[in-house]
Amino acid sequence: MKAIREQLIKRLISGKFLSGQALGEEFGVSRAAISKHISALQAIGFDIFSVTGKGYRLAQPIELLDASKINAALKQQHIDTKVEVHSLIDSTNSYLMRRLPNQNLPGQVCIAEYQSDGRGRRGRQWVSPFGSHIYLSMYWYLEQGMSAAMGLSVVAALAVSDAIKALYRVEVELKWPNDIYLNGVKLAGILIDLEGQAMAPCHCVIGIGLNVKMPVQSAALVEQPWTDLATALGVDIDRNILAAQIIVALQQRLKTHSATGINTMVAEWQAQDFYCNKAVALITGDKVTRGISRGINNQGALMLEVNGQVSPVYGGEVSLRAAP
Repeated sequence: MKAIREQLIKRLISGKFLSGQALGEEFGVSRAAISKHISALQAIGFDIFSVTGKGYRLAQPIELLDASKINAALKQQHIDTKVEVHSLIDSTNSYLMRRLPNQNLPGQVCIAEYQSDGRGRRGRQWVSPFGSHIYLSMYWYLEQGMSAAMGLSVVAALAVSDAIKALYRVEVELKWPNDIYLNGVKLAGILIDLEGQAMAPCHCVIGIGLNVKMPVQSAALVEQPWTDLATALGVDIDRNILAAQIIVALQQRLKTHSATGINTMVAEWQAQDFYCNKAVALITGDKVTRGISRGINNQGALMLEVNGQVSPVYGGEVSLRAAP
């Protein structure tokens, strides 16, 4: 089933009309089965229309992610890493986690056009329409162990910021613990998965979901305010170039993190911290703590001032909101 849909995607990208009867004969299935596959592709974000006597065609052309283009852009910046591009996948983070411990190389990247089971923090679904955004995960080996993992969200957020600033000269905002904002609303999110022992080196997968161009039919599924790069900047975005720039920036930030932790990054984060010195509500389950955000410390913890006393708040199942 997945193989047929991937083949249909390749055919549709040509922009030509495709006969349902001819496709059925080619793939050894019925014309009705082809129709069901087309409906399934429409459900994940493909804008496909049909004309009697002609067949199926994309309403608008889509430029797919291309590993060769991404690798060419990486080589220009002297980065040599393994990049896999998938059309359909459950989750880029899950894919790399399944390959532990011996099938990943540090810096290895998985990118997908569509995730059927994309995840945000706290078990939330990450809406992943086909061919519209960037869903990218990178494997990294943390020699410092899980004690250093707290800073990875800071590292990843700054890397996304670096990439966007380098390409579009735009400064994003950062929201603890793992969001990137643009013009005050969510542009991207980060999900860190870890495997290993608390006091020993561990494996980590850093996932980044970045809104590039949100399809109209997918926008209604997103449960919080959002923006995308194409809309916010008013320009066409080359996802291959953007993906390559994120990979470059993330590897550079991770190498710094391996050498010095986030000590040299805290001030950069504070300069872009969306909630710094603002009244906030910290939500943990049913508990709400109100205070003033005072940035982050050298471990990446939120520094929250409550009744004049500033204390660190470490990650976990927490959310930060503007105080009502």
